[in-house]
Amino acid sequence: MFNDVLSVISVGVATLDEGPAGGGAALMRLDWQPAGDASAELAWRLAQLAGDKDDPACFGSGIDRANLEAVNRVIGAEPAWVDVALHAREVWPDLGRTLLHAGPPIGWEKMCGPMRGAVIGAILYEGWASSPEHAEALARRGEVAFAPCHEHGAVGPMSGIISPSMPLVAVRNRTAGNLAWAPFMESGGRETLRFGAYSQPVLDHLRWIENTVAPTLQAVVRGAPDGLALKPIIAQALHMGDDLHNRNTAASLILLRWVACELARSGLDSATAAAVLKMIRQDDMFFLSLSMAACKSTMDAAHGVPNSSMVTAMARNGVEVGIRVSGLGERWFTGPAEVPKGLYLPGFTEADANPDIGDSAITETAGLGAFAMAAAPAMVQFVGGTPADALRYSTEMKQIAIARNPGFTLPALDFVGAPVGIDVRRVLDENSRPVINTATAHREPGKGIIGAGIVRAPLACFTSALHALCDQPHAANPAADSAMQASHSGARS
Repeated sequence: MFNDVLSVISVGVATLDEGPAGGGAALMRLDWQPAGDASAELAWRLAQLAGDKDDPACFGSGIDRANLEAVNRVIGAEPAWVDVALHAREVWPDLGRTLLHAGPPIGWEKMCGPMRGAVIGAILYEGWASSPEHAEALARRGEVAFAPCHEHGAVGPMSGIISPSMPLVAVRNRTAGNLAWAPFMESGGRETLRFGAYSQPVLDHLRWIENTVAPTLQAVVRGAPDGLALKPIIAQALHMGDDLHNRNTAASLILLRWVACELARSGLDSATAAAVLKMIRQDDMFFLSLSMAACKSTMDAAHGVPNSSMVTAMARNGVEVGIRVSGLGERWFTGPAEVPKGLYLPGFTEADANPDIGDSAITETAGLGAFAMAAAPAMVQFVGGTPADALRYSTEMKQIAIARNPGFTLPALDFVGAPVGIDVRRVLDENSRPVINTATAHREPGKGIIGAGIVRAPLACFTSALHALCDQPHAANPAADSAMQASHSGARS
């Protein structure tokens, strides 16, 4: 063997490379890390959950079958815009003085600046307080309750605040029959409630949406016998440069075309119709409300599959990121939110940025957003990077996804389906955290969007979820001994 040139593969311990390289060996370095957080216990637990094609009775194989069921529910979903609720209290009559918010559960004392600002604005909008100081005092004294949007079948962008008087779009997954809800996108530029602003123009705009936009669009969608199927619009928009998270330009224009035709047939007041159409035309992100609700109705239908390790919600409240897993009930698994890495508007830096916030990562959870970023190379002008990065994100995310969605194809990757179905096991096995493209909010309330970038969900969410999967009754493997642990500690799920 030593008469020939040695070929050596280095698997991550760079300090050992010097000897072979100095001896003239042909050296190949692999970018490799131990699974998860390099914990031996976690690696063993991960191995316990690995599927085995030769052992269909093992727990990991059961997880594989459950994940196939869950992801098929996602691929088979048929979301459609079917209604507008003029007020959230019509959907949840017992809402009372509860405000829904983005991300996992959080109380006033731990809320970030943008969410606190949005809470103050919502309290003023509802008329529960006469001044910002009075509103803050109500929240601080616990006279206003808080709950995640996700726990009410809803999603909200950025701070995600939904108050009882706010109108909502209603999207039904026709395959499963479940409904999902989202507030209308504000068209106020940087100064909007979702970024924590609560000036009088912000509140006046919210009331205009409530009193004019919502009734007009309710009449439009109710006038269409079958509502508006959203899946074909999403599929077409992916072919026109959208990712359906931070770029909704094509989808909003397709929606505008449909709304304009329906308004022309409706006989509604022309001045009102023109004002609503102008709002949609001027806001490239208007479709995001429908995109988020479509993804929420899709992923909720895949929740509750016993033993599934597929993520069905991924949300951020500006302090923590939380995930929910199909086979683990209503539990949240959380980790610290990070500040997005990307571009900033003039005059702002990372020091001004709030950590990641919003329910809009439901798009990534459903295989859109950064998972489909290969379809939207222009996005890099907004979040930073190059078109090659956009291709790389979509390619990398397949490593942690259960399947590809044949309904959402990516032209730049030879029309391959977008990766869909985040598997907790694969995230840890590949050491690849889900990528999210996102707007960046100022850490102080009301200062609005200051940039955009890329962020990844924290590994802690997936680590705690994996332990919970292992702790289920079916996961025990009493026959395992120390020798088996040693042989499986590097196994790949």
